[in-house]
Amino acid sequence: MKFERLGEIVKITKGKKHEPAPEKEGRNFRYIQIDDLRNDNNLKFTDEKGTEVNENDLIIAWDGANAGTIGFGLRGMIGSTLARLRIKEEKEYNTDFIGYLLRSQNKFLRSKTTGATIPHISKNALESINIPQLDYPKQYTAALVLKRTLTLIEQRKQSVALLDEFLKSTFLEMFGDPVKNEKEFQVKLLGDVLSIKHGFAFSSEFFTTDGGEYVLLTPGNFYEVGGYRDRGEKQKYYLGEFPKEYLMRKGELLVAMTEQAAGLLGSAIIVPHSNIFLHNQRLGLVQFDKKILSTHFLFYLFNFNSIRFLIHAKATGLKVRHTSPTRIQEISIGVPPIELQNKFSDIVTKAETLKEEYKKSLDELENLYGSLSQKAFKGELEFSKPVAVN
Repeated sequence: MKFERLGEIVKITKGKKHEPAPEKEGRNFRYIQIDDLRNDNNLKFTDEKGTEVNENDLIIAWDGANAGTIGFGLRGMIGSTLARLRIKEEKEYNTDFIGYLLRSQNKFLRSKTTGATIPHISKNALESINIPQLDYPKQYTAALVLKRTLTLIEQRKQSVALLDEFLKSTFLEMFGDPVKNEKEFQVKLLGDVLSIKHGFAFSSEFFTTDGGEYVLLTPGNFYEVGGYRDRGEKQKYYLGEFPKEYLMRKGELLVAMTEQAAGLLGSAIIVPHSNIFLHNQRLGLVQFDKKILSTHFLFYLFNFNSIRFLIHAKATGLKVRHTSPTRIQEISIGVPPIELQNKFSDIVTKAETLKEEYKKSLDELENLYGSLSQKAFKGELEFSKPVAVN
């Protein structure tokens, strides 16, 4: 398979800054900026001419924190932090195919950026990327396969998100706002029905990011509201000795006592696995009588906006906000009957089972996309019959 450098295939032209047009006037051109490379949620327009792009052009974020982000299929004027990659011979190279290839090179492009404070794309690095010399129909077919696979991936992600929204709305329907207590459940202080135990002050000299038997949980493992995430290369592990009581069991509930990530103070996660997780002093283990409270009720309670607003209001600290067990336990809520909580838990369990199936399917699709893209960009993806190009 022969390859050609990207620099021989495209002409690169930087964008320019434009004045956005008023809301209902001068809307001659779409004004494309970095966010527009991801979605169409915030359309902007300008009446000024500059570097114009069409659906056959590629767009790259040239400067800033998102340098290397690729977009295509857009029409309008691009901003000053973007650049247009215009294919010189459109009959020989398919825009979508090159676009997906360049997206796969994001890590490489990021590693080659210049600039001490603001990253800038290296033109030499960008132009050095190899593009396989495939017949146009094969490029078109490969891009179509990748696009359809990405569509399935997005559908699976949406399915997971819809289940999350379903459970939140079900919680609200069954229990209302626990702080306002519209359902008129029995009002109790949290301190009367639960306690919160701080984590252990693990010694930093035994921290590592190179892997290990024990995963050190911190508020950084709280993903948005209510989700656990592996922090990847930033994930910390612990290699030293520790009291075994701080070894987490599957199903235990933890609350973020420090706002390591914006807006997550007071939010909760449920420990996904046993005997590998440790929680430090920035997390609180929620302990309670299961004859009065259920884990799923408390999980959604702590991730409910009204109670988290109270936790934030009671927090201290200027640069880093933090709370204490006492401040949380001073909050009063309406406590539903345990039978109703258990009914909600049954719904959550069924939904979580379905979510795991979706996530497994999502992992398989993402692995498939990775395999397909590697073969496509090496010119090794075989088709019995390429799709006809209109």
